[in-house]
Amino acid sequence: MAGRVTAVVIAVLLLGSCAGGSSSAAATTKLVGIGAGLRGPSGLTASVAVKGLTHISALATDGGGRLWAATAGYEDHGTDAVYLVPNTGATPVKVITALHTPLGLLWVDDALYVSSHARVDVYTGFDGTAFASRRTIVSLPDGVGEDNGLARAPSGRIWLGISAPCDACTPASTWSASVVSFEPDGSDLRVEASGIRAPVGLAFFPGTSHLYVTMNQRDKLGARTPGDWLAVVRRGQRWGFPACYGQGGAGCNGVASPTAILDRHAAASGVAIVTGQLGPTTGTAAVVAEWTKASVLRVQLRHDGSRATGKAEPFLTGFKSPEPVLVRPDGTLLVGDWTTGKVYAISKS
Repeated sequence: MAGRVTAVVIAVLLLGSCAGGSSSAAATTKLVGIGAGLRGPSGLTASVAVKGLTHISALATDGGGRLWAATAGYEDHGTDAVYLVPNTGATPVKVITALHTPLGLLWVDDALYVSSHARVDVYTGFDGTAFASRRTIVSLPDGVGEDNGLARAPSGRIWLGISAPCDACTPASTWSASVVSFEPDGSDLRVEASGIRAPVGLAFFPGTSHLYVTMNQRDKLGARTPGDWLAVVRRGQRWGFPACYGQGGAGCNGVASPTAILDRHAAASGVAIVTGQLGPTTGTAAVVAEWTKASVLRVQLRHDGSRATGKAEPFLTGFKSPEPVLVRPDGTLLVGDWTTGKVYAISKS
């Protein structure tokens, strides 16, 4: 791919769409029409909450419950942005401009954290129209790979996924292909887990330190191409990229098992955890967006001590290319569709 790597979902698509992939997620729940052109389990209802956010890449809510969204285009022209959606159905208001591939948003108290190309910035002092200040708290070298999703741990530290800059190379930077964490002021940046080709979506299971991460796996392996993964990531783990891609054997000695295997060439993106907000059919589950498969999967979660297991199954269909997912404080699940610029709201009927 010529030039710098663009948004990680696009990079994975370009690398992975060259070869066909079979589905790993088997349908066990019947999907029916639930509104807004989507299909999902009976007992849910869907509507379009927001329009006009073409190339939507991340979602977050602030302390007042307002929705914020980032957009990241196919090519990085420095014209990406962050928007405020004042209320459901309102026209998004552009607040931050001239960004380079923002893929992570996180509100902590009155500060908005934005991860973009080779950096994390924190914005403070929002007056309803603009932020009073911006400060870069994490800077990374060019070529390290894309900065992806952000999540806040119960300890208060902020965790960030950083992709490898390649499909199968051994990265030169220790920050590449890793999940890192840092204090809210950007200090004490450290690698928590390494050897992950593309850790994209991050979400802590509520009330715990279990961090769920979507992992885009290697491509160009023909019939040996693995499915993407959903996994619990812990401090000190080494996931074996590029030698290990789920094939077993010596190359994967000591590598943890994923919670669930997703579809091949899926460009697994955002992940959110639901714990009953969508009713008993959905239950306690991880909700995972698959960019290239135009669908959202459900992984019912079972915890056995420190280990989590689950099986992926189709949950929501009817999108073009879903990327960010978010559970709002009221329990509504939001799914942003990168291609159409719509944000769908899914709730119990």
